[in-house]
Amino acid sequence: MIIVCTMTPDFKTPSVSALVQAKLGIKNTGAIDLNAACSGFAYGLHMANGLITSGLNKKILVIGAETFSKILDYSDRSTCILFGDGGGAVMVEYDEEKPSFIESHMGTNGELANNLYCTDLSTQMFGNELAVNGFVNQNGREVYKWAVNTVPKGMTALMEKAGFDKDQVDWFVPHSANLRIIESICSRNGLPLERTIYSLEYYGNTSAASIPLSLDKGVQEGKIKPDDKLLLYGFGGGLTHAGMLVNWSI
Repeated sequence: MIIVCTMTPDFKTPSVSALVQAKLGIKNTGAIDLNAACSGFAYGLHMANGLITSGLNKKILVIGAETFSKILDYSDRSTCILFGDGGGAVMVEYDEEKPSFIESHMGTNGELANNLYCTDLSTQMFGNELAVNGFVNQNGREVYKWAVNTVPKGMTALMEKAGFDKDQVDWFVPHSANLRIIESICSRNGLPLERTIYSLEYYGNTSAASIPLSLDKGVQEGKIKPDDKLLLYGFGGGLTHAGMLVNWSI
């Protein structure tokens, strides 16, 4: 299976995942796109784990990729300086003796969706509240308040379900929204920033691509090692959030 997590596909159809299949020449595979915005990569991993655990698939390519440059209003300084383009991928494989997925947690606050959205030119939602302009629109203050309150609670719930203490987490890999949000989340959960890996200083907010870009950065810098326990947490448009504890195996 190929799962591409993106909110900026090239077409309504064919899917980005179908184009990836063609480009890579992979035979006998399913292909599906998943849109959970900035939570997308975490959702994609969650889906991949479910498909593999059920026995439906043995190998799944999970990709997070965005081209935000085509949906930004460059006259809007509240958004255009924040977002970037990027992509990253992981291979999820069946391993009976040493499964990588420990626990997961997710949630949605769709009633707050009007604080972060991107319309097309025919969108009608929430009455006339939305700017129907085809660009990313964000109420940064409200998204910040939601994130710094919701994500730490989700992380706590995740670790409690797994029977984990924060000291057992080797690396925290959050969605790279902005550094103020990451610092606040770390402070509220008692996780040191020194054990947090983020990619925004190089790429900006790349939505579904930010966590795989951070994972690559951590591996390339020799930080993330086999058997490290990683806490991944995505959050953003929807408003959605999703996190998981994984045992890194490469």
